[in-house]
Amino acid sequence: MRIKTYLQDVYNELVHKVSWPTRKDLQSSAIIVMIASLLIALVVFIMDISFENVMDVVYRLMY
Repeated sequence: MRIKTYLQDVYNELVHKVSWPTRKDLQSSAIIVMIASLLIALVVFIMDISFENVMDVVYRLMY
């Protein structure tokens, strides 16, 4: 009986109380996430290349 009440409450909240985003909201959020992901990937790539170059200089000085 408690499970049935719980499921009814969950359904009621999802249908009547949750404000679902519109398609336009989802698209704009997805675009923001894609741009942020590309920027973070670019920063990590630049850091990786920089670190590689620094380590090349260090290894040349050591050997």
